[in-house]
Amino acid sequence: MHAIQLVAPSLSGLRRTVLADPQPGPGEVLVRLRAAALNYIDLAVATERFPGARFPMIPVSDGAGEVVALGPDVEDVEDVRVGMRVVPHFMPDWHSGPLEQRRVRRMRGITLPGSLAEYVAVPAASVVPLPAHLDFAQGATLPVAATTAWNAVRSAQVRPGSVVVLLGTGGVSLFALQFAKASGATVILASSSEEKLERGRRLGADHLVDYVARPDWDAAVMDITSGRGADLVVESVGGATFARSITAAAVGGTVFTVGFVGGAHAQVDVLAIMSKALRIVGNNTGSVADLREAVRAIAAHRIEPVIDRRFGFDEADDAYAVLAEGRTHVGKLAIVHERG
Repeated sequence: MHAIQLVAPSLSGLRRTVLADPQPGPGEVLVRLRAAALNYIDLAVATERFPGARFPMIPVSDGAGEVVALGPDVEDVEDVRVGMRVVPHFMPDWHSGPLEQRRVRRMRGITLPGSLAEYVAVPAASVVPLPAHLDFAQGATLPVAATTAWNAVRSAQVRPGSVVVLLGTGGVSLFALQFAKASGATVILASSSEEKLERGRRLGADHLVDYVARPDWDAAVMDITSGRGADLVVESVGGATFARSITAAAVGGTVFTVGFVGGAHAQVDVLAIMSKALRIVGNNTGSVADLREAVRAIAAHRIEPVIDRRFGFDEADDAYAVLAEGRTHVGKLAIVHERG
């Protein structure tokens, strides 16, 4: 099969290669991958900012394709069948329940083969059917970003009347925007340009804050909410914005932490966390069951992932470069497998 390997932790380390086709083992299915989608974790792996990867390896955690073969002990039944369009989960051993170390040791695109290949063998229990209204590139955006956003909205029990604050226009933020609006919430979106904010407005954002023009975006949130603050702040940046996220949260609110692009360390006001009785929630994506719930919500509300650009398989290095630059794209970057 044709594949792209990352031979070293460097953006110049992507190499086109030919490898033997994988074979599905007991309890596994063989998926012919049709598309992949990048996450920040893929960039972190490629720049030695995420531990655990061994090189050479097939990168990119998220992908989508179709089941082409069943391994031993996998029955050809309605749940998993040949020809089914599916999304393999990022952490195939975390089927459901709370986070445990033993369930997250194996990660696609890090310790397991990822999505920059024609085929991958994965546990049958880790694949989720792709909603009928989405194509493969859209489906490839779901495992990390949609699952994370779904868990963010659920963590704060978002409902009609809730106020949700989102930072930036990356994949998690835009999925969270769509889930929050489907739940009846008011959404405040902060981003760096009028163009990005306009994209957010078209997706349903109720209030827009340009954090370049107004660096004190947390104060803007308090102004918009008449001093109440937000029930949920999806903290997708990290150290650079964490203190303001605490300020922007309402009494009893939730700060859901999902990113570290703005640094992994932050100084926080512990007294503010205590006096507001805030919930600071860390997140490591979610289980296969969480992905199934997110996919059901996407199908029910016909939510369409936002894909900024689609790259060909031979343009994977260009996709990584755009992700690394980080300022121009809105939503997700997809890599479409052109062969077959």
